[in-house]
Amino acid sequence: MRADHSEEQPLLSRILISLDDDKAEDVVTIDLEGRSSLADAIVIASGRSQRHVSAIAEHLARRLKEAGYGRRPVDGLASGDWVLVDAADVIVHIFRPEVRAYYDLEGMWSVEEPGRAVAN
Repeated sequence: MRADHSEEQPLLSRILISLDDDKAEDVVTIDLEGRSSLADAIVIASGRSQRHVSAIAEHLARRLKEAGYGRRPVDGLASGDWVLVDAADVIVHIFRPEVRAYYDLEGMWSVEEPGRAVAN
């Protein structure tokens, strides 16, 4: 059963705090409101190694479950190069720096409106 989060910390804030707690690097939030029905926002972050990327994602998924968001799908844990955590309204991508540069999600989502990407 999902808890009522209306009076609690917003989902995006929970995610950003978890990433900060686990020393994720170069965290960027891209607002998708009005641009995509997929999610309200995308958060992109980097970890220093495959192990660090996987640990950040595992901790985030656990913290979201403990906060009442249920089990969140996590893809890519085994490789640790690019891990996606589907937090429903917010999609979190955690990369090794080289993989992040190669896929350039910030560039892809910011092409139409460069001013919409907000660094945190």
